[in-house]
Amino acid sequence: MSTFQDLGLNDDLLQAITDLGFIKPSEVQEKAIPILLGSEGDLVALAQTGTGKTAAFGFPMLEKIDANSRTTQGLILSPTRELCLQIANEMKQYGKYCKGLNVVAIYGGSSITDQAREVKRGAQIIVATPGRMKDMISRRLVDISKIQYSVLDEADEMLNMGFKEDITDILSHTPEDKSTWLFSATMPREVAAIAKNFMSNPQEITVGNKNESTSNVSHEYYLVNARDRYQALKRLSDANPDIFSVVFCRTKRDTQKVAEQLIEDGYSAGALHGDLSQNQRDLVMKSFRNKQIQTLVATDVAARGIDVDNITHVINYQLPDEIETYTHRSGRTGRAGKTGVSMVIVSKSEVRKIKSIERIIKRQFEKKDIPDGAEICEVQLMSLANKIHNTEVNHEIDKHLSNINTLFEDTDKDELIKKFFSVEFTRFYNYYEKAKNLNVSYDGSRDSGGDSGGRSDSTRYFINVGGKDGFDWMKLKDFLKEQLQLGRDDVFKVEVKDSFSFFNTENELKEKVLAFFTDFKHEGRFVNVEVSENRGGGRRNDRKRGRRRDDRKGGGRRDDRRSGSGNRSERRRSEGTSKPRHSDSGNSNAFKPRRSRR
Repeated sequence: MSTFQDLGLNDDLLQAITDLGFIKPSEVQEKAIPILLGSEGDLVALAQTGTGKTAAFGFPMLEKIDANSRTTQGLILSPTRELCLQIANEMKQYGKYCKGLNVVAIYGGSSITDQAREVKRGAQIIVATPGRMKDMISRRLVDISKIQYSVLDEADEMLNMGFKEDITDILSHTPEDKSTWLFSATMPREVAAIAKNFMSNPQEITVGNKNESTSNVSHEYYLVNARDRYQALKRLSDANPDIFSVVFCRTKRDTQKVAEQLIEDGYSAGALHGDLSQNQRDLVMKSFRNKQIQTLVATDVAARGIDVDNITHVINYQLPDEIETYTHRSGRTGRAGKTGVSMVIVSKSEVRKIKSIERIIKRQFEKKDIPDGAEICEVQLMSLANKIHNTEVNHEIDKHLSNINTLFEDTDKDELIKKFFSVEFTRFYNYYEKAKNLNVSYDGSRDSGGDSGGRSDSTRYFINVGGKDGFDWMKLKDFLKEQLQLGRDDVFKVEVKDSFSFFNTENELKEKVLAFFTDFKHEGRFVNVEVSENRGGGRRNDRKRGRRRDDRKGGGRRDDRRSGSGNRSERRRSEGTSKPRHSDSGNSNAFKPRRSRR
C-alpha cells in the first residue's frame, strides 16, 4: 500500500495528516485521491461506511480550492445534520494549516441567520443538508453559481430520504462544467440515475463489491417469538458485558420506547431519532462518544451521522424495510480496521429476509441461540472478576484497612471472595434463575406474507376489507397494528385481495383480536374479522373461502357488514366476551416492576 506522500498531497495537508495520526491511506483513499487530484472529471465511488470516504474527497477538494478567495468553490451535500457537522469538522481538521480556509456547515435545526452570516464572511467550502441548502438558495442567502466541485456523500441515503427533487433543484444553480463526485455505500437504480443525469462520463471505483458488507464485520441472527424481542435484546446485552452498541429500530416511536425500557431496567441507554431537537441530539451523541451511554437506540436516518470507531456491536432490533439499509447499519461497527458484530433479532416471519440480505451483502449469517440464564451469570461473574483483577489500587484505602480487617477477621479467604462477588452476582442470579428459554425452532418451511398460516402457534383471520378499500399488505398491517396496539411483528402473513384480506397473529392474541372487532366501525362502515376456517389449506383455500364469503353476502358489502358482524357480536355477548383494554400482560422478568406501556 502507498503512503499519503505517494498520493501527491501538499505539505499543509500532509502535516495535518501526521497530526491526526493517519499512517496509510485506506483503499478508497488510495484509489480516489490520485484520480481526483489528476483530473477535473466526475467520479462515482462505491465504498462502505467507515472506509474513509470523507478524506477521499476532502483532501483533493482542499488541495484544489483557492483559500485566498472568498468565493464558494466546493459544495458537499449529506443526508443528515449529524453527518453534515461531522464532515465539516473533519474538513476543518484536514485544512487546519490552509491559511484563510473557511468551512461552513448549513443544516436545519439551527439559526439560518447565523449560518448565512458565516457564509457571507467567505466560505470556500459549504457542507449542507439538502433541505436547508434549498431554503437558503431560495432566500438568496448563498451563491453556488461559481462552485467548481460538488460532492454527493451518502447519495443512496439522500435518495431514500426523498431528497431527489431537492438535489436536482440545488444542482440546477451550479455551473455545468463543475466536477461532481458521488460517494455511496450502495448502488440502487436511483443512484445510477443521478449519475447519468448530473455527471459526464464519470470514472468509477469500487471498494469491495457493490452493496457488499465489510469483511471486518461478522453477522449473526437470533430466532425468537416476536413478543420476546425486548427480552432477547436484554440478554444479548448482558451476555456481552463490555458491549458498546447501536440498536436499530424502524420507527421513532419504537426507538424512544426501547430506550426508555432499557433505562428503566437499569441499562445505560439513550435514544437518537428525528423528533429530538438539535441540542438534544448533540447531548446524546456527546454522551455516547464519551461512553456515558453504552447502548444507543437509533433510527436509520438519525444514525447516519454516527462516527464512532469503537462500536463493538450493531443490534438490529427490527430489520429495515429496505434490505440495502442493512449495509449501512452493519457499517457502524468494524470501523478503522477493528472487528465488529452485527446481530439480528428475528421472528419466524422474518427468517426469509436473512437469505435476501445474504445475497446483497455477500456474507453468510450464523444462526445463534439467545444465551440462557446460566451462561449470562457465568459471563457476568468472570467479567467482574477481570475488572477487579485489573483495577489499580487506590491507596487512600490504606488508612481504613485496620477497621476492615477487624470486620472480616473471622472470615476466611474463600468466604470473603464469595461475599464480595455476591454483591453484584446475586442481582443477575435472581433475575435469570427461572428465566425461560427464548429460542424457537424453525423447520425452514416457507412463511412469506401470504402463507397458509397452518402453524400451530398462530391464528389466521379473514377481514372484509381489501384493495378496493385502499389497502395493500403494508397499509393493512399498519392499520391492524395501530388499532390493536400491537408490535409490528405481531401481525404477519398479510395477504390482500380485492374485497377481502387475510392476516395472522400468535394464538395468544386471538381473543383480543376478535373482541376488538366486535361492532367495530372504520370511517362509518363495519369491519368484520373472523377466524379463517381453512387453517391448513394454503393460499388456494384462502381464495376459495373469500369467494364463498362474497357469494353468501350476495354482493352486498354493506349488508354483509351488518349481518356478519351483528351475528358474531351476538354470539360473543352470549358467551360473555367483552372488549379487552389495550394492554400487555406485563414483563415478569424486569429488574424492577413497571406498569404496562401499551
